Amino acid sequence: MPTFLFSEHIFGPIKSRRLGSSLGINLLSVKQKVCNFNCVYCECGSTHPLKKNERSFVDKDLLLSMLEIRLQECINDSIPIDTITFAGNGEPTLHPSFLSIVNEIVRLRNKHFPEANIAVLTNGATLKSKRISKALTKVDKAIIKLDAGTDKSINIIDQPKRKLSINKLLKDLALFEGEIIIQTMFLKGTVDGKPIDNSAEEELDAWLERIREIAPKEVMLYSIDRDTPISTLERIPKEKLDAIAERVHKLGIQTQVV
Repeated sequence: MPTFLFSEHIFGPIKSRRLGSSLGINLLSVKQKVCNFNCVYCECGSTHPLKKNERSFVDKDLLLSMLEIRLQECINDSIPIDTITFAGNGEPTLHPSFLSIVNEIVRLRNKHFPEANIAVLTNGATLKSKRISKALTKVDKAIIKLDAGTDKSINIIDQPKRKLSINKLLKDLALFEGEIIIQTMFLKGTVDGKPIDNSAEEELDAWLERIREIAPKEVMLYSIDRDTPISTLERIPKEKLDAIAERVHKLGIQTQVV
């Protein structure tokens, strides 16, 4: 199925179901996805080795210059910004200057849009790095992926370069003492001929137990809304997502279906 890449390093603001008027920051190549996961549902398509001479990351100084110009344009045109969001074509925390970029974007936010939040969408695989963990403590919304409650299912769905251990991920998440947001993509179908349904009861029980252990300040639930790299996946109906959200609410955790 067709997928897409962001063609700019600064995009929007766009209307986000989760984040309001969101100005996007893409630290990665505009020609190819750069990620340590190969999630079966990714709107940016499959992860492939970079082409020869292709730059993986945007230059830090160029990015900050473009961002300041765009922020000033939004002020001049009275365009609201609720959130400055690190998203784009893959995993933003892979940028070698991620911490210093976060520091500078905090400064620019405070200068131009002090009421705006800063959010990072991340798969969490780099949290073991003190540099990355430190950067995420500086933003308002660290939104971290947890697509299943078992190692088997999370590795089928997310297909990381290195096998993912949920227990190790939970140890990394514990450092944030609940000051994070968990996002989960619910889907069903087949992957390489293997059936997958992380909304099935046994899978849900395992996932809910992980959510209870993490005790995040919020959980965001969603399903497939755009084209995916493979055609054997199906979205989970909103009614079922609402029912899952109610079970999370019973754990005393704020939840939204997006």
